[in-house]
Amino acid sequence: MTTIQKKPENPIAHLSRQDIEDIGEQLDAIRASVIDSRGEEDAAYIRKVIDAQRSLELASRAVLLASLFPPAWLAGTAGLSVAKILENMEIGHNVMHGQWDWMRDPKIHSTSWEWDNASPAELWKHSHNELHHTYTNVVGKDNDLGYGIMRVDEEQRWMPFYLGQPLWNLINACFFEYGIAAYDLELGKNWSTRKENPEFQRQAAEVLKKIRAQATKDYLVHPVLSGISAPTTLAANLTANLVRNLWTHSVIICGHFPEGVETFEKASIEGETRGDWYVRQMLGAANITGSPFMHLMTGNLSFQIEHHLFPDLPSNRYAEIAPQVRAIFDRYDLRYAEGSLPRQVASAWKKVVRLSLPNNFLKRAASARTPAAAVATVTELFAPAPRVGRGEERQAA
Repeated sequence: MTTIQKKPENPIAHLSRQDIEDIGEQLDAIRASVIDSRGEEDAAYIRKVIDAQRSLELASRAVLLASLFPPAWLAGTAGLSVAKILENMEIGHNVMHGQWDWMRDPKIHSTSWEWDNASPAELWKHSHNELHHTYTNVVGKDNDLGYGIMRVDEEQRWMPFYLGQPLWNLINACFFEYGIAAYDLELGKNWSTRKENPEFQRQAAEVLKKIRAQATKDYLVHPVLSGISAPTTLAANLTANLVRNLWTHSVIICGHFPEGVETFEKASIEGETRGDWYVRQMLGAANITGSPFMHLMTGNLSFQIEHHLFPDLPSNRYAEIAPQVRAIFDRYDLRYAEGSLPRQVASAWKKVVRLSLPNNFLKRAASARTPAAAVATVTELFAPAPRVGRGEERQAA
């Protein structure tokens, strides 16, 4: 397995084929130990979280009936924001991964759960569970990597369009659930043939149905029930959805986009073994450090490394197995990428900005001795790209 080279040395060059297979066996053993020990305590955990989330949402919506009063608006909006985050992150995302299917509870099962999100569960499970978790951080295969609108690696050929990617990323963060729905539909690829594609039309109708149902609930029914508080209740619902989108986006980009997280070439996964797949997950994810409450609010995706190694294990067990996973990293001299939420968010955004520019542009601009030289460097960004052959294309960046 080879990574796209962003550093002078391949981070797994020191591993032998036997090392990689041994890593796979050790991680399989950790997985088996959790599966063998799942039980009532785990089941009680997810039921408690679901009950708490629903109670918080109901209480927050009740408080917002009086949202004309600022204290009620603040309390109701904060509560509704937390409830929406919990519903998407710790409950919806993890239930739809099949983490709780072993309970055989039809109400908490990946085949029956539908979440408060613009993307229908079945569509999301295909793009996320089947594609993203299979092709994690493989450029051109994993659409979660940049969502098809951003340059995610130095080896990608730069185009002037990428200058806008900090703005695209900000817009995507604010409307994240709708961006995910468009991404799940593969809108860019399918739009030109939409009229001849009945499957796309069916999926698009399902997305519009979900959006209509959510908008009716949050932006019509609940405000109307608030009577004279309707305008402030509407603002509260808009704010809660915005907070949920910004938080979710931040957690997601921290998991796969900070500096030091590896990306991979398509050719590198040909003939990939179980051990290779495990090592790719180890190198292609990053964790967020923090308190138990912060881990809960991230849906335990703060343990992104453990989640990508074991996406269908109960999320409440990631903290327990993280030290065992880290010990394997240390044993084989691999980097266990982690940092605080502010640090990881800053790192990810720094990378978004850096990759919006051609390779070495910042270095060249900083070394410009005169204003004229600096202007000339910036002007080069908008100059027509030279025509290159296929063999030279990867060097054009």
